Amino acid sequence: MTSPYGLRGRAAIVTGASRGIGLAVAEELCRAGARVCVTARDADAVGRVAERLGGVALAGSVADPAHLRAVTELALREFGRIDLVVNNAATNQPYGPLMDVDPDRWRAAFTVNVEAALRLAQYAWHGWMGEHGGAIVNVCTEGADHVGPHVGAYGTSKAALLHLTRQLAGELAPGVRVNSVSPGLVRTEMARFVWEDSEDELGAGLPLGRIGRPEDVARAVVWLASDAAEWITGADLLVDGGTRVRPRAGPATPCTTVCAPAHRTAAAETRVGAVSTPSQAPPSPRRPSPGSGGPEASEMTAEAFAGNGPWAASPAARDHPRLRARAGPPLDGRDYHLPGA
Repeated sequence: MTSPYGLRGRAAIVTGASRGIGLAVAEELCRAGARVCVTARDADAVGRVAERLGGVALAGSVADPAHLRAVTELALREFGRIDLVVNNAATNQPYGPLMDVDPDRWRAAFTVNVEAALRLAQYAWHGWMGEHGGAIVNVCTEGADHVGPHVGAYGTSKAALLHLTRQLAGELAPGVRVNSVSPGLVRTEMARFVWEDSEDELGAGLPLGRIGRPEDVARAVVWLASDAAEWITGADLLVDGGTRVRPRAGPATPCTTVCAPAHRTAAAETRVGAVSTPSQAPPSPRRPSPGSGGPEASEMTAEAFAGNGPWAASPAARDHPRLRARAGPPLDGRDYHLPGA
């Protein structure tokens, strides 16, 4: 089945494309007719993706500006153009209270989650888009708008990515559109430890009745990249199964026991006669002491923390057996993940 969003003849760069959401995005772009240049740190995996999709690949880290420049040059050399950029690679480290965060690891998070997206946009702009136009889509997270325990570095950097999206949209218009997609909990390998023992229960707590699939996010990305969204820029599209609209009353389930976002709680008011007084904020979720809870940092994915308030800050997330500290090295030994990988 061909995609209704025709991208035939266009060329795209997708980061973090060896698996998960990035892979699904690359596949959906190809289905729409685009040619893809994919990048990830796993050389064998990303090479197989490129071969299967008839594209090109270059392995490396998005934290390295030289790699991003080389990816841009490869796409221009092979395709002669760069019409689309999808910034998907990201990190959720460092994991823990901000008062304990190492400054170097904090900077590393912003290098991957924010600076890399800017660098690739710059290279694509100077190499092609500045003169010919195009579209950029940044993969963020539903949790960027919330406060959650132990995910301060991740949430702050993703909030910065959201602002960068809007800033670039303003600066690069009208020739280049810049938008973002924010996924909720998605069924990926790297998020398996969150959903594998409770997928039905987690999905039942969402208005749309299931957790997400990589292709759900991929279709949103391709739509924003296509001419079907030609009058949309500076927007963030939530792809979360209705996380923010689920009921807050009634029997609690792992996905309905939620904490109100901090900015909404602070703004809530009750009317007493003609006087407006702040309402009492709900109690904050119990924060585990260092080392007593939370996943191995590099095991947690963007999807797992999507909805830092609605899910990660809930008792369900706090007490989830797979979110407790695990012994041994991270599953893949990496310092950062590719969202949905």
